[in-house]
Amino acid sequence: MRSTLKHSAHAVSFAAGRATSGGRVLPSFLIIGAQRCGTTSLYRALSRHPLVMKPVLRKGVHYFDMAYERGLPWYRAHFPLTPRARALRFRWGHAPQAFESAPYYLFHPLAGARIARDLPGVKLIVLVRDPVERACSAHAHELARGFETEPCFERALALEPERLAGEAERLRTVPGYVSHAHRHQAYLARGRYAEQLARLEPLVGRDRILVLDSGLLFRDPGAAYDRVLGFLGLPRLGGVEFERHNARPRPREAMPASVHRRLREHFEPWDALLVPWLGAVPSWRR
Repeated sequence: MRSTLKHSAHAVSFAAGRATSGGRVLPSFLIIGAQRCGTTSLYRALSRHPLVMKPVLRKGVHYFDMAYERGLPWYRAHFPLTPRARALRFRWGHAPQAFESAPYYLFHPLAGARIARDLPGVKLIVLVRDPVERACSAHAHELARGFETEPCFERALALEPERLAGEAERLRTVPGYVSHAHRHQAYLARGRYAEQLARLEPLVGRDRILVLDSGLLFRDPGAAYDRVLGFLGLPRLGGVEFERHNARPRPREAMPASVHRRLREHFEPWDALLVPWLGAVPSWRR
């Protein structure tokens, strides 16, 4: 009953949003990934800033990956009205900024070009964590949500090449194509962060991409938060409430040392390519 009422309320709210889409703001920045790297925690912290406007209905609209055929007016309908933005600017003396958070944007092969085309000047925030831990966390997450049917992490890794074979190309070439495996079962591929950043950089420019090490984010959230505000050109207004969200308990069985070692070796060259983006060796390699 509650979910039905919530769905109905969302439908009514979105219908009103679409009718007034021409008078709504578009995002100034996006949190685009990576999955299981603290994006929800950062989203919640930024949402509390007086000059940051989150989407009306949900954290991630998933327009640039899953719903692009619906068009920009559909996307705009998810964001606040311009009179609210004007009121915030008048109150605080700074321009407010709208945003959303959708971790699949970083990995989807078409999302970057779509973002660059529809949101010129937008800034992008990417969070990265130990890719071995990320892969394990993602498997537990997808298993809990029913999107993964293989309970053995090591077996799921072995299945990945077959599951993903040709999927990125189909996403690029088949209009409206949606890939369950590409979105929910890419445990290794989504941890090769530098590969995804290299695809994104020529589309928007390095100066509009901020890459944060989530290990440092959780260790010193205040400093990371200030760095984000500096990147966005927003003033610090009040303190920061930073909490860990969407954490998954680790599986009872520890990852075998041989598997961990193999994955560390797999990601080593990709982690090395992150150094110019982070300005330091990734925290998990120190």
